[in-house]
Amino acid sequence: MENLNAIFSPQSVAVIGASTTPGKVGHDIFANILKGGFTGTLYPVNPHARSVLSVRAYPSIKEIPDDLDLAILILPPKLALQTVVESAEKGIKGVVIVSAGFREVGGEGLEIENKIVSICREAEIRLVGPNCLGVINPLPSVRLNASFSTRMPKAGNISFISQSGALCTAVLDFAADRDFGFSKFISIGNKADVDELDLLNYLHEDLDTEVIMIYLEELRRGPEFIEQVKQITSGDRPTPIVVIKSGRTSAGALAAASHTGSLAGSEAVYDAVFQQAGIIRANTIHELFNFAGAFAYKNESAIGKLRRKLPDGNNVAIVTNAGGPGIVATDMTISSGLNLAKFQEETIEALASHLPATANLHNPVDIIGDAAQDRYENALAAVIRDEGVDGALVILTPQSMTNALGTAEVIVRIAKRSHKPILCCFMGIFDVSLGVKYLQEQGIPVFRFPEDAATTFGVLYKYSKWLNRQHLAHFSFSHDKERAAQIISRYLSMGKTRMGELEGTELLKCYGFDVLPTRLAIDENQAADIASEIGFPVVMKIVSEQILHKTDANGVKLNLNSKDEAKAAYHEIVNKAAAYDSNAVIGGVIVQKMAPPGEEIILGVNRHPIFGPLLMFGLGGIFVEVFQDVVFRLAPIQRNEARRMIRSIRSFKLLEGFRGKPKADLNMLEQTIVKLSDLAINHPEIMEMDINPLLVHSTGNGVTVADCRVILKTPDKGDV
Repeated sequence: MENLNAIFSPQSVAVIGASTTPGKVGHDIFANILKGGFTGTLYPVNPHARSVLSVRAYPSIKEIPDDLDLAILILPPKLALQTVVESAEKGIKGVVIVSAGFREVGGEGLEIENKIVSICREAEIRLVGPNCLGVINPLPSVRLNASFSTRMPKAGNISFISQSGALCTAVLDFAADRDFGFSKFISIGNKADVDELDLLNYLHEDLDTEVIMIYLEELRRGPEFIEQVKQITSGDRPTPIVVIKSGRTSAGALAAASHTGSLAGSEAVYDAVFQQAGIIRANTIHELFNFAGAFAYKNESAIGKLRRKLPDGNNVAIVTNAGGPGIVATDMTISSGLNLAKFQEETIEALASHLPATANLHNPVDIIGDAAQDRYENALAAVIRDEGVDGALVILTPQSMTNALGTAEVIVRIAKRSHKPILCCFMGIFDVSLGVKYLQEQGIPVFRFPEDAATTFGVLYKYSKWLNRQHLAHFSFSHDKERAAQIISRYLSMGKTRMGELEGTELLKCYGFDVLPTRLAIDENQAADIASEIGFPVVMKIVSEQILHKTDANGVKLNLNSKDEAKAAYHEIVNKAAAYDSNAVIGGVIVQKMAPPGEEIILGVNRHPIFGPLLMFGLGGIFVEVFQDVVFRLAPIQRNEARRMIRSIRSFKLLEGFRGKPKADLNMLEQTIVKLSDLAINHPEIMEMDINPLLVHSTGNGVTVADCRVILKTPDKGDV
């Protein structure tokens, strides 16, 4: 942390590669630091100049007579390497390399970057970059603008981390338009040393940072990222993190032999990371600012401490002077996971006493277009006092009699008295500008459109749920890991990587999965005998490594109730499989006890090269690819995360006893997901797995594996 302080709050900075020529990066960065009013001491380093912008220049960093905290390098790779060696000898604590030509070009550039990292780590120097915009700290005690940006942003309590230097300048321009302030602003470039996790930990401890925004392209750290960030977003001093990630589409899913593999694109991985770590994801730069600004919204409590304004529930009141925007806000409120609050009788009486007869006293409260600030004040005060209201959206459209500034003032007065969040939508630009400016100055979130306000309120509620989530005791299991390892090893020793259902069920039994009696038949008579021994009714399924989806080949027969039916089914399954794929090698037919009825669920595993095993849960059977109602989490997980997985699919209502159906055995389903996590973590040979369908029975009757598929590979060193 101390060496990161040398980067963000240095007392002395050397700019190596400072130039006397305007327009060159070395000139402009030095000029930006100088013009920004840096409170420390600044040294230009240029062997060919006596001074830069009237500041005495030094031929090398070694010639500077004083101690240095931070070196900003604008040099080509070979000279940068030499300067880093000199910086280590000088005792510098932090280095920022702005110039490009390193890892991103490969070859010699990559070699030089690796050498620089090695030197910095040995000397305990923290390195930002290379190939980055630089760092900015606009706080009055520092005022450091060591970046390409000519604009020093306003000081505030939000920090921004970006992998893209080019995006940073656009973000700074956007922030200026919205009167948005920053605590720290950093472009991390190649992430040769300092990465997002280092900065998140640092900014979490930074008392000047209340919210962190990130523009992310990729993460290079796996499970430890989730565990550390979870402590940041929900620990003793929770810091909200809002991220926008490039590449939102699902392209990037690899060709895979399982449903899980085909659905587990790169975005599924990042969605899982964000969900498990408590990170809020924005879809646009606009949302990034909306969400971060709302999280920075605080008010002074009764004991004089600032408290972040988060709703205790999802019941929202809307106060508007126009019906149309109120309807839009209502629609967006519901689609954002919120409810329109139902007012208590005394609230309605209070509204009736203050509002004209034409006003709507129920939610959304329409105080009519000619409303002055007193009408807003009375209506907002009444609804925010209602115990059934968790927060309010205030919408103002400019009419000839509207006083935007006066309305903003009454909103601020009420907001200071209440712990509940109040978000505003002042529609328009010029006519409402004074009111908007006043709300921004007072830290009240204000938006141009009602849908932005409603979406942002939904995000505040989502984070509130994260902070207040229940923590159930973990499950404790005793698995037969040795037996499972033997099954996998024996299969791989035969040169096979696609484990059939017969072997797959044996593997799952080692981890306590409830599997059905299953045996292989290689002719019709054996099939009939096995069916009789297992007990009718039975299911029969084709066995062939070449036929991945049995139903596509008409290779499954259900509810067989006699030997004759079993014999006939055997012939039909084999013949149809041969017709489906003439090159398929038929290994026989599986005969399996027919499972009792239940909701069809899919569980799966897909191993990510960086993050390790990715677990999938969702609606199963033939619907998995049709509806793709699935969610992902990175293993290992325990009961609480399994519980959240189950409740986050759209079709969760089917498991709750929808329309007279019995409630599913959710406790056993949670246990099964955790067992799958344990299996995936303990056996890195498992690359892909589908359990589809997993039949979930009524409460107390457990779950049953009805079919499974496992794809193996020989583990490499370093596999998770």
